[in-house]
Amino acid sequence: MGNKTKVKREKQFRHMEVRLADDVQDDDKLIVEGYAVRFNDPAVLYTDEFGNEYKEVIARGALDGADLSDVPFKYNHSNETMIMARTRNNTLQLTIDEFGLFIRAELADTSTGRDLYTLIKRGDIDKMSFAFTVLEDTYDRDNRTRTINKIDKLFDVAAVDFPAYESTSISARSFFELEREKEEALERAAEEERQLEKQRRQKLNLKLKLGGIEHE
Repeated sequence: MGNKTKVKREKQFRHMEVRLADDVQDDDKLIVEGYAVRFNDPAVLYTDEFGNEYKEVIARGALDGADLSDVPFKYNHSNETMIMARTRNNTLQLTIDEFGLFIRAELADTSTGRDLYTLIKRGDIDKMSFAFTVLEDTYDRDNRTRTINKIDKLFDVAAVDFPAYESTSISARSFFELEREKEEALERAAEEERQLEKQRRQKLNLKLKLGGIEHE
C-alpha cells in the first residue's frame, strides 16, 4: 500500500551509465551520452542488516514540470572543476522520452575536458550521477519501494568515479532507515495490541468460568 510522504527538499544523487556517442562525424568533438534517469526501473538503494532490500522507482512523468532551465555537466559534481557542458549554451542536451531522461554532452575542448573524455573512452569512468530535489513521492511499505512521482529541480549531471548510491547515498539511506523505524513502530504497536487482546480474552474467559459458564 502506498503512503504519500511529506518531502524535505534536500539535494539527492543517483547514478546511471555514461558512454561515448557512436554517431559523431566530427572526430574533434568530445561527445558523451547516456540516460541520466530511467523511468519505472527499480533500483536497490539500501539493504539493511537483515538483508531486506529497499528500492526506488522514478515514475514516468516525474520530470513533467521540473526545473531543467540551467543544468551543467560536471565531474564528480565538483564546484572546484570547470563545467564540461551546459544546457544554457546547448552543449548539454536533455531529452525526455518514454524510457527516461537522455543526455548528450559536448565536453569542452580543454585539458580537463579531453582528460575526462579519454577516461570515459577507456572505461575508467563509466557512470554518471544526477543531483535533484524531490517534490512528491509515495512509499509502499509492503514492497519497501519508494516511488518518486515529481522531481522539483535537476541541479546537474556529472561523470563520476564511483556510483552515487555506493558513495554518496546518505539521503537515500536516511529515508529508508526512517521508513524502517516506522515499520518497526507499527509492528511493536500491533504486537502490543495482540497482547492486550489476549489479556482481554483471558479475563473474559475467567469471568465466564467463575459464572459457571464454559466459554468456547
